[in-house]
Amino acid sequence: MSDVTLNTAVAGVPHDASAPRSAPIRQTGAIAWVRQNLFATWLSTAVTLLLAYLILRWTVGFIEWAFLNAIWEVPVVNGQAQTQACREMRGTGACWAVINEKHRFILFGTYPFEQHWRPALVCVLFVALYIVSAMRRFWNWTLVPIWIVTLTVIGILMWGGILGLPYVPQERWGGLPITLILSTFGLALAFPLAILVALGRRSKLPAIKILCVLYVELIRGVPLISLLFMASVMFPLFLPEGMNIDKLLRAQVAITLFAGAYLAEVVRGGLQALPRGQYEAAEALGLSYWQKTGLIILPQALRLVIPPLVNTFIGFFKDTSLVLIIGIFDLLTAGKTAIVEPAWQGFGVEVYVTVGVIYLVFCFAMSKYSQGLERDLNQHRRR
Repeated sequence: MSDVTLNTAVAGVPHDASAPRSAPIRQTGAIAWVRQNLFATWLSTAVTLLLAYLILRWTVGFIEWAFLNAIWEVPVVNGQAQTQACREMRGTGACWAVINEKHRFILFGTYPFEQHWRPALVCVLFVALYIVSAMRRFWNWTLVPIWIVTLTVIGILMWGGILGLPYVPQERWGGLPITLILSTFGLALAFPLAILVALGRRSKLPAIKILCVLYVELIRGVPLISLLFMASVMFPLFLPEGMNIDKLLRAQVAITLFAGAYLAEVVRGGLQALPRGQYEAAEALGLSYWQKTGLIILPQALRLVIPPLVNTFIGFFKDTSLVLIIGIFDLLTAGKTAIVEPAWQGFGVEVYVTVGVIYLVFCFAMSKYSQGLERDLNQHRRR
């Protein structure tokens, strides 16, 4: 009898030799992870302590700058903001008074001040549309009328001219609604275009394949800025005299074509990664080309490329800021313009931090949703 068994028996506690014993706490859980990944060797320990010191110092400094020493309001005399206190705190404290003063311009651009409730409601409708579209129980034909009705309401709110709403020309639009409009319409139209182009590149018909290859290579071979410039400056030269297309629509077409070319290659990668047996099984069932593609091939291919698809979505959501080159005031451009006023010059850091947080919220939400969607759709692979 071992010493452990003897001691247990002497203590009067029954001992079960076959009972499972938990692993030592130092070999499992958070403590084991910390020992293995952060303090495994003397070099790892030194790097961990150095990084912890730098992160702690940066965090303390940021808290002091952003909150403890920050200035949230400044007095206004004769319509002019008195920013002397902010300038005295330069480098030691943030001047959030610029956000307090310019937040409406940053969010809504030059849209009429008394009508700001309309673009604010548009932003809420866009977010609600994203949430509804992300719910899997709406992944059917009911989503189509939801999109049509919501986008119609958004158009009525932004333009006005009916239902007692004053008309607001597109030139007065700006800020966050422009970013949401360009990214939402651009990606919503580019995604089906990308699927058709990806299928066309794999087509056995030479004419269709060559056209799709030319489209992808030509669009991907130039930067988005050049497409926006051509849509704004060159395209009107080819229109009949007296005919003019809205500048926002031209930018929307350029973004859609650009996004479609990149998304097409992502979708094509998913189609190529699918095992050949899936195609053969679909053909063995006697399905037509479109039945095979829509019911078997595309769902599996898109599931395989969720991460690169969302990565492309996030990239194009941020690339909408390039519309500055054709004079459209998106969120980032409105933020830059907000500090042109002499009283607020020099406080760009606060504005860029605020705009960056807005971009971060939308991009992080897309990233987390894609992770959850990928996990749910690939549960069968972990069994």
